[in-house]
Amino acid sequence: MDVTIYRPSKSTMQSGRAKLEDWVLEYCLTSARTPESLMGWSSSADTRNQVKLKFPTLEKAVEYARTQNWSYTILPCQERIVTPKNYVDNFKYVPPEADGTTAAGA
Repeated sequence: MDVTIYRPSKSTMQSGRAKLEDWVLEYCLTSARTPESLMGWSSSADTRNQVKLKFPTLEKAVEYARTQNWSYTILPCQERIVTPKNYVDNFKYVPPEADGTTAAGA
């Protein structure tokens, strides 16, 4: 059985950094998802698609996958890069480049 281990990114509705330290072990899809005939919702014959296991560290998730004899794939986590900005930088005057051309109408 194939599983994927990753650290989820934050939701677009989330402004803080809470609940992002856990690692998730998720089963890979074994059957294709198809639209259900009555309501049009996506359905699948495999119920393992709904299972997500959370672990506090990557090592514990890998150890669990090894004890179950599952082949696993680890997705690298995307680290957040914060560039510090000052509020004053929004109002700084940056002169145009002096390349010898004049602006239209001048």
